[in-house]
Amino acid sequence: MSPFRFLRLEKDGPIAVLTIARPERMNALDPTVLSELEVAIGELNHDDSIRVAILTGEGKAFVAGADISAMQTMEAGDAEAFAAMGHRVFDAIERARIPIIAAVNGFALGGGCELALACDFIHASSRAKFGLPETTLGLIPGFGGTQRLPRRVGVARARELIYSGEMIEASDALRIGLISAIHEPEELLPKVKALAATIASRGPIAVAAAKTAIRDGEGLTLREAKFVEIRAFGELFRSEDVREGTRAFLEKRSPNFKGV
Repeated sequence: MSPFRFLRLEKDGPIAVLTIARPERMNALDPTVLSELEVAIGELNHDDSIRVAILTGEGKAFVAGADISAMQTMEAGDAEAFAAMGHRVFDAIERARIPIIAAVNGFALGGGCELALACDFIHASSRAKFGLPETTLGLIPGFGGTQRLPRRVGVARARELIYSGEMIEASDALRIGLISAIHEPEELLPKVKALAATIASRGPIAVAAAKTAIRDGEGLTLREAKFVEIRAFGELFRSEDVREGTRAFLEKRSPNFKGV
């Protein structure tokens, strides 16, 4: 029996699919959903058999935002604690051991857009819509949107989207670099699973090291960031996977990575 009320966690070999399943509320994020996400990410981090995860939503929304009904009665202290919780959970996604791909099947608004931004990259259905509409409620994004969106699409575009609160189509999200690819709705999960399988076939220690180097180097100067890469590159030579990968290349065969 699932320990989750609003999530489904399915594992298929080295790939996990995590589905937010609260379709009657368009998968809105409340403290329960956030807590369950945090538990699920922790489980995936400790399962060495999983090499890639996909995060998606049930129904016509990925996540349509934070639960406004839960926020309506909040005082300032409550709101700050709620935002801090969202940041903690989304940071756990960003810092997860494995790549996490957002498969955005529908609306990704407010906290939903911020959740997708916390993933390694985003693939979307042609029906998907993105936006940070918090200013229409007299608010600002509270789960990292003011920080992650500028890093993804540039400061000027992020300002425009956040100040206006306007929603954009998947085609516009692709044009500005918010997402990596668009698929027809019925092809979204199969296409993302195929990409996940490709990533899972690569050296898992190397993929994890690449994720860490990209993330940790992002806020540094180029000179500083290059040393992050140099250290990570050298550290990989402690692994058996490097020996296996280079040997397989010379022997003209597919490598058998063990993650050690």
